[in-house]
Amino acid sequence: MMPIPFIKMSGAGNDFILIDNRKAVVADSDMALFVSKVCRRKMSAGADGLILIEDSDAADFKWRFYNADGSIAEMCGNGARCAARFAFLNGIAGRQMRFETLAGIIHAHVLEECVRVKMTDPHSFSLDVELSVLGQTVRCGCVNTGVPHAVVNVDDIEAVDVATMGRAIRFHEHFAPAGTNVNFVAGDPQGMWSARTYERGVEDETLACGTGMAAVALILAAQSAVTAPVLLKTRSGSVLKIHFVRQGEIFSDLFLEGDARIIYDGCLNPEAWQY
Repeated sequence: MMPIPFIKMSGAGNDFILIDNRKAVVADSDMALFVSKVCRRKMSAGADGLILIEDSDAADFKWRFYNADGSIAEMCGNGARCAARFAFLNGIAGRQMRFETLAGIIHAHVLEECVRVKMTDPHSFSLDVELSVLGQTVRCGCVNTGVPHAVVNVDDIEAVDVATMGRAIRFHEHFAPAGTNVNFVAGDPQGMWSARTYERGVEDETLACGTGMAAVALILAAQSAVTAPVLLKTRSGSVLKIHFVRQGEIFSDLFLEGDARIIYDGCLNPEAWQY
């Protein structure tokens, strides 16, 4: 197999390998194994996920999005911003575009390094879920912003053991069989909200999660803690802006805005996935 050209991008610290696959440069066989191999840190290019950009009959392009473990995800907000800028820079789409995902058609607007994407309409709200986790009672709000998320309010964002608590909630029987992503959020004296996320599929804390920050903003709004637009500081230090319209208990016109940075480009040699 020949080397595969790719670009490494980062959206608020969530990093991705992006490949123009319109000419089928990546074979469909054993995709989960291929993705898990090239997303390995230190052993390969390393990333939180891999995105294939492909032709579409319904939009400017379509993507196939894979988590680092090779599993398929319906939607990823940070990945969507990176995919949009990738498509614009490579002449695949204009500054305003539409692309296919498993969560539906996503609209995006490339500003420069900053990209705004229209998320799918949120659904499956549940504002007071009580769980027994690691010998304690945890209350969380839940919403699907393209993928399922649980949101837990905490007093001290730095004190949270995201890996341990996040994993326990992610695999809790309440969310079986698919599981959920888990977000922890806290405010600070300066009025800024900070959030940390345990991502399903990565199976660890990531530096940012776009659909997670959208979920956090909506749960905070439903708790009457914030109004749109909401600024959220991610673990990477980047700030994401979430826009939405609220009419009573109904949320719509959900947009995620933030950076989509090019880190480097190169070629994946077969040794990147053969060991």
